[in-house]
Amino acid sequence: MVIDIVSLFPQIALAPLSDSIIKRAQDKGLVEIRAHQLRDWATGKHKKTDDYLCGGGQGMLLKPEPIFAAVDTLKGVAEKEGRHEPKVILMTPQGKPLKQAMAQSMTTHESLIILCGHYEGVDHRVIEHLVDFEISLGDFILTNGAIAAAVLTDAIVRLLPDALGDSRSSEEESFSTPSLLEAPAYTKPIDFNGLKVPEVLSSGHHGKITEWKKQAALERTRANRPDLLQSEG
Repeated sequence: MVIDIVSLFPQIALAPLSDSIIKRAQDKGLVEIRAHQLRDWATGKHKKTDDYLCGGGQGMLLKPEPIFAAVDTLKGVAEKEGRHEPKVILMTPQGKPLKQAMAQSMTTHESLIILCGHYEGVDHRVIEHLVDFEISLGDFILTNGAIAAAVLTDAIVRLLPDALGDSRSSEEESFSTPSLLEAPAYTKPIDFNGLKVPEVLSSGHHGKITEWKKQAALERTRANRPDLLQSEG
């Protein structure tokens, strides 16, 4: 997989992706992550990438020209490298909320281009004519989309085959079952300052342990994310 991130702050996007599991995935050749400076596709003396909103309004908007040029270039590179045409993603608060299932579906694509919003967002012609997916991390605003792009990239890459080492890791975590959080987990010591691990987890009875985990996951979901249960009807 090749992931191209286009941002005014490419180093912000790369920083969280240069260590741990994501670095190992890159070292294994599972993914190649490239970050590009949007300003490289801007024209004119000042390499301007933003302008005032048509019709008035506060803030500045990313101009369409450099974004169209960037996507056109990166699609051309993909074609030369023999890859399928990349899917284009825009990180924006107006997008669909990122879910585990969405991240999993992204692993099926050979190439992704992630556009990072900034200021008041992007000229809507970018969304109308270039973007395949608008994705949001949630109902809040970040200083720029590079941070969101790093989060999305991490969520996708860790789901690639062999990225985690143990395939069960991504199958036995929160949201692997869409309507349930992961059950509480414990490690040694069994008794820490009088705080004890639930006895069933040391029983060696796998059936009882499985049942306990199901019930504990349900209780944790009811306490922290009841909306997940409601969405199941």
